[in-house]
Amino acid sequence: MKRAGLSINLATLRQQYNLPQAVDACLAQGITAIAPWRDQVHAVGLAEAARIVRENGLTVTGLCRGGMFPAATPEGLADAIEDNRRAVDEAVALDAECLVLVVGGLPAGSRDLPATRAMVVDGLAALLPYAQAQGMPIAIEPLHPMYAADRACVNTLEQALDLCDMLGDGVGVAIDVYHVWWDPRLYAQIARAGRDGRILAHHICDWLVPTRDLLLDRGMMGDGVIDLKAIRAEIEAAGFHGPQEVEIFSAEDWWKRPGEEVIATCIERFNTVC
Repeated sequence: MKRAGLSINLATLRQQYNLPQAVDACLAQGITAIAPWRDQVHAVGLAEAARIVRENGLTVTGLCRGGMFPAATPEGLADAIEDNRRAVDEAVALDAECLVLVVGGLPAGSRDLPATRAMVVDGLAALLPYAQAQGMPIAIEPLHPMYAADRACVNTLEQALDLCDMLGDGVGVAIDVYHVWWDPRLYAQIARAGRDGRILAHHICDWLVPTRDLLLDRGMMGDGVIDLKAIRAEIEAAGFHGPQEVEIFSAEDWWKRPGEEVIATCIERFNTVC
């Protein structure tokens, strides 16, 4: 039975399976939409990953991830831009719906957040014409402020949309509930994103109380405090009806369970709480 509306980000299964194994496990339970990570693609080779996608009729809801622009030197920024161009090529080869960007945090030794954000703008501006020429949409994913120093200095949907407005066509946002659920301006910004067709992806999991590890203790949908149905309703009202993509990093729980159990639970929770 095909599970319409549900995608599995393969980070959710990264400790159980390699890419071909994850695809087989998803297909066995009717999942035909996935979002691989670049390291998973590189492990089997881009040509083989593209063959797997094509021959199994998979939808790739996004490739994770590009970004990580800020660098301590101009050469470092140039290297990051070049790597992002390779990421665009990989997303095109996989026929991905978008390339997801986590923009990066402070360079080593820096405390200059405004300069770091300026480097993100420079990196995006350099990348976007290449992505546009390849027909690959770029999805900026704002991350929770706890990651501002090391992973992403774009921390709210509003910030991400301001960048989109600055850059123009070909760039949008990935809305990950783990990172934005707390924002008092969230619903207004979802509506704003919808007006310009900027919503490119919707990632789901849950926020546990307590959260034992800020990176590796995401919850299965329904096990935490995020109002998933309310957020999805706002996203659909804004015009996005694409898949909900489960992305769970869970070192002490879901990564230790059998992969088929994880997928089955994703399906059950998608049907009941999402």
